[in-house]
Amino acid sequence: MNRDIRYEIGPIRPPSEATSLLLRFTRNCPWNRCEFCHLYKKAKFQIRSVSEIKNDIDAVKTIYDEIISESWRHGFAGKITDELLEIIYADYTLNECYKNVALWAYFGAQNVFIQDANSLVMRVDDLCSVLVYLKERFPSISRITSYARSQTVANRLKVEDLKRLNEAGLTRLHLGLESGDDTILKFMKKGVTPEEHVQAGKKILESGIELSEYVILGLGGKVWWKEHAEKTAAILNRINPHFIRFRTLKVVEGMPLYEKIRNGEFTLQDEEDILREERLLLEKLEDIESYVKSDHILNLLEEVEGKLPDDREKMISVIDRYFSMTKEERLVFRLGRRMGIYRKLEDLQDELTYYRLKKTIREIEEREPGGVEKTLSLLLERYI
Repeated sequence: MNRDIRYEIGPIRPPSEATSLLLRFTRNCPWNRCEFCHLYKKAKFQIRSVSEIKNDIDAVKTIYDEIISESWRHGFAGKITDELLEIIYADYTLNECYKNVALWAYFGAQNVFIQDANSLVMRVDDLCSVLVYLKERFPSISRITSYARSQTVANRLKVEDLKRLNEAGLTRLHLGLESGDDTILKFMKKGVTPEEHVQAGKKILESGIELSEYVILGLGGKVWWKEHAEKTAAILNRINPHFIRFRTLKVVEGMPLYEKIRNGEFTLQDEEDILREERLLLEKLEDIESYVKSDHILNLLEEVEGKLPDDREKMISVIDRYFSMTKEERLVFRLGRRMGIYRKLEDLQDELTYYRLKKTIREIEEREPGGVEKTLSLLLERYI
C-alpha cells in the first residue's frame, strides 16, 4: 500500500458519528467566540476549495481500493473482516487516514460526517457540487451529516437552499442549541437568539433534513439553572427536532468561561444539581416526538434516553432512581461512571466491583480529604 496518501481530518465529531468517514470541508469555526468552547481558539477559519475537497475524496477512494485489494491478498475475498481490520490497525506504518477508511469500510461505507464546525457557510453551489461528487465516488453512502449554526441557517439560507443540499446528499444537521434562554446565550457569547434557533430548526425540518439539537446541561450555572431548563424546553417544544442530545458542561483551562468562574462571574453546579435541572427540562418538554439521547460520557446518567412523549416518565424515573440511592451508592456510581466502569445504575449490583470502587474512594479520602471530587473532575477532563 502507498503509505504516503493522506486526506485532511478535523479534530472532532459527534459520538453518533463514531463509525463515519470524516471529511473536512472547512477548517475551524467561523464564529469561535463561545465562552464554553476552547477547541478552535486562536485558529483561523478557512473554507476549503472545491478542488481541494474533491482531491481528498479521491484520496479516500484510492485508500479504500487499496484496502479492498489487501482483503483479496489476505484471502478475505474483498470483505473487510475483523481479521483484516486487526492487520491494518496493527500496522504502525499506516497513517490515521487508512485506519479511518478501514473502520468506515468495515461498517459498510455508509455514513459520512462533514467537518469542521459549520460547513453551511460554504456557497450552496460548491457544497452541492462536492456532496454529489462524494456520492458518485461512493454509491454505498446513505447518510451525510454535518455541524451547523442556527444563525447561519436562520439568516443566510432559504428552505430552497436546504432542499437542494438534501437532494445532493445532506441528510442530517447537528446544531448547538445549547440553551433557549436569551440571557444565557448572550452571557456565553453564542451569537444567536432563541428566535433564530426556532427559525433555523423549522427551516431544516421543512427541507427534509434530519435535525439534532444539542443542549448543554449546566450552562445556566447556579443562578440561571431554572430559566435554562424551562426556556430550553420551550424552544425545543416549538422546534420538535428529530433528536435532542444532552451534553454536560465541563469547564477546563483555555475556555473563556474558566476565567469567569475564577472571577466569580459564573458559579458551576455540581453533578446532582445538574440532574435536577435535567429532570425539570424533561418535565417541561410537551407533546413533541423527539428522541432524547445522552450519548456522551460527560453525562452522568447515560440511561436517560427515549422517545417523547411516551418515554418521558421512564427517563425521569432513571433520575429519581439515582436520588433514591444512598449517598455512598451515588458516590460509587459517579466514580465508576467516570472511570468507564459503569454505564447503568444496575451495574451497581456487581458486588465485587462495588467493593473495589468503595475501597478506592476510602483510600483517596485517606490521602487527601475531598480528593474524590478532585479525582472526578480530573477524570472528566479526559473527555473534553
